[in-house]
Amino acid sequence: MKLSSKLKYALIGVLALPLLALADNYPVRDYPAQKIAAHTYVIHGPLGQPSLQNQGFMNNPGFIITKDGVVVIDPGASLETGRMVLRQIAKRTALPVTYVFDTHIHGDHWLGNQAIIEAYPDAKLLAHPDMIRKAQQGGAEEWVALVNTLTDNYTASTQAVIPTIPVVDDQIIQTGGMHFHVYAPENAHSKTDIMIEVVEDSVLFTGDNVLNNYINRMDDATFKGSIAACDRAIGLHDKRYVPGHGQTGNAAMVKRYREYLATLYAAVKEQYDAGKSDYEMKDAVAAKLRKFSNLPGFTEQLGKHISLAVLEIEANQ
Repeated sequence: MKLSSKLKYALIGVLALPLLALADNYPVRDYPAQKIAAHTYVIHGPLGQPSLQNQGFMNNPGFIITKDGVVVIDPGASLETGRMVLRQIAKRTALPVTYVFDTHIHGDHWLGNQAIIEAYPDAKLLAHPDMIRKAQQGGAEEWVALVNTLTDNYTASTQAVIPTIPVVDDQIIQTGGMHFHVYAPENAHSKTDIMIEVVEDSVLFTGDNVLNNYINRMDDATFKGSIAACDRAIGLHDKRYVPGHGQTGNAAMVKRYREYLATLYAAVKEQYDAGKSDYEMKDAVAAKLRKFSNLPGFTEQLGKHISLAVLEIEANQ
């Protein structure tokens, strides 16, 4: 059958639509909100990088129900993830979202802001001042494009809604009868990081300064700064710690992640001082990290982490 030119072009146009770009027709599947304290809930995402299979959802959004409204922490990587978070909130309360904390510049944690503002335009969006600055200087567009690429255009409808309210180290935000204590560790996971303590619930949201049973990228991080962030988190003696990825745990989880960072950095320093280059030391460093070798991301990230540790050691010479 011979197709007319108009029909040919129409079919081409349909086929050219990005795969699953019409996210409104393919919402992010629901993940349950787990109550971890009196007022605090966490939606634990699957481990891994953003992909079409996980629909771009792979972080740990949290929400805290105060007497006046809901405080959201890290609403996810896309418009549709943010909408999924709102669906879980609606199962627990009819109160509006009043505040959103974004823990750092990496878009898998904050591009869900779009959904929050779409539903609650008066919500206040808070982040580290350097996160806001980097997002305004092109970081937002870079992360929108990256997540969209990694999800085969599933998140094509997502637009960056950048936080507008900067928060600083040791600042306390009080709302709805609850206190949110902000900690801003220097030179940690992204150099734009905040951790948020829900004081009344003794819960600390660490962002990606802490991961549980997962090894992720450290391209923007320093090992020394990340270890110091873990030490600070441990020193708060909170009952529950919510990592950026992986299941919520107690201080033992933070100590385990710190052990990975400290062991790798010390092993690389030992090999570097012995005159080894990064590719020559990989087997020796891996041997020191054997207890972590079965964790998701270990094989993919080990070589990168060694190279980054070498660069950090050289910078500190």
